[in-house]
Amino acid sequence: MFTGIVEELGEVVRRDDLADSAQLQVHAQTVVGDLRDGDSVAVNGVCLTVAGLPGDGSFTADVMAETLSRSALSTLATGDRVNLERAVTPSTRLGGHIVQGHVDGVGSIVTRTTGERWDVVRIGLPPDLGRYVVAKGSIAVDGISLTVSALSELPTSAAAEDGAWFEVSLIPTTLARTTLGFRQPGDPVNLEVDVVAKYVERLLDPALRS
Repeated sequence: MFTGIVEELGEVVRRDDLADSAQLQVHAQTVVGDLRDGDSVAVNGVCLTVAGLPGDGSFTADVMAETLSRSALSTLATGDRVNLERAVTPSTRLGGHIVQGHVDGVGSIVTRTTGERWDVVRIGLPPDLGRYVVAKGSIAVDGISLTVSALSELPTSAAAEDGAWFEVSLIPTTLARTTLGFRQPGDPVNLEVDVVAKYVERLLDPALRS
């Protein structure tokens, strides 16, 4: 489990594409300090397992075909910077919100408006995720815990959700320390909605169907 508070920007230094998976090697400074084989680490919001520690300030992780097909990790290339966060411990402050590292879908940057000290970024929503996003609620974008500052109206049917979007306001710290500081319109981003909303829907579903 994670909190969506990015610890540092790492860099993809190698990507090996295999028949049914890929292996990433990511260089970092902070998170590798106490990583061990088998530990969980969030890479752009995707929970990956440390497969190796070459000893050069980097770690390797295997990415299965399903993960590549369901997340924006499929677009990563050597030299790309990525958001990194180690798994929480019982004594960790929950500075963001509960993030599982299980990507629900891939959105894309629609627009970004630069202000004097912060940017407002509009992100397109996949058709099946709009119902989980609420104004002032939490959402993880590339593993970053953010508050929804604005939201398009929820369509009356899933088929009408094309063009749905939400906005987030990015403070200088987020701009300087995460990938959202340089993402541009058209760039894909991993989205994980609040897990509480999914559980509530699951629990209410039988009553709504009766």
